[in-house]
Amino acid sequence: MKTIEKQVAKTMKSAELKSFARPDEVREFPNGRLELIKVGGTTIGRAIFEPGWKWSTSVKPIAKTKSCQAPHLQYHVAGVLRVRMDDGSELECHPGDVSLLGSGHDAWVVGDEPVVVVDFQGMLDYARPK
Repeated sequence: MKTIEKQVAKTMKSAELKSFARPDEVREFPNGRLELIKVGGTTIGRAIFEPGWKWSTSVKPIAKTKSCQAPHLQYHVAGVLRVRMDDGSELECHPGDVSLLGSGHDAWVVGDEPVVVVDFQGMLDYARPK
């Protein structure tokens, strides 16, 4: 058996099933919300950003940081999300994309369709009041 398979077999002694239909926690903020589930010792977030959502106006007042400091590993389910890193570089994320964003960025919804992302990293403290 390969090493990774041994590690998985060692840590997976049972099955676990969770659903965003019944999240463990929900955090709401202007023009959006974050739904969190805890599975296998990991917290996974589904964020829904409505048209008009922008991190710097919707979440910055909660986070109290200059830019978003949460790193993200996200699968983009719906909508178009524009991201500007603190160094000025930009990218546009579309449904089916996977993005890896380091700390230090702003983001906003492009167009009139809500953005839905599933984030496998960085949502544990996202939009949690300090």
